[in-house]
Amino acid sequence: QVQLVESGGGLVQAGGSLRLSCAASGRTFSSYDMGWFRQAPGKEREHVAAISRNGDSAYYYKDSVKGRFTISRDNAKKTVYLQMSSLKPEDTAVYSCAAGDDSGHYYYWGQGTQVTVSS
Repeated sequence: QVQLVESGGGLVQAGGSLRLSCAASGRTFSSYDMGWFRQAPGKEREHVAAISRNGDSAYYYKDSVKGRFTISRDNAKKTVYLQMSSLKPEDTAVYSCAAGDDSGHYYYWGQGTQVTVSS
């Protein structure tokens, strides 16, 4: 079992930056690949980024965030991060982290944190 709690969301102007954190509890955090997802009102959930369980490979970024977002993790702190820069209004969404495997299956989810980018 892994419990996930996101933090770091907020209101930022376009062009600004935010760093999201996702803190995990449980003993098996390092056994899971981790992903960040987002969902805007009225839209489907999108997969934003993913990182391998040992952190040596950030193997997925959504095309629209490549070069602007960076996923990383610290297994000693049981935390995964999403550094977001050059934010755009279309990045506005609830951002959630999830724990899963390297086949794209995610089993544990956080509640999410709101990110709002004003123009």
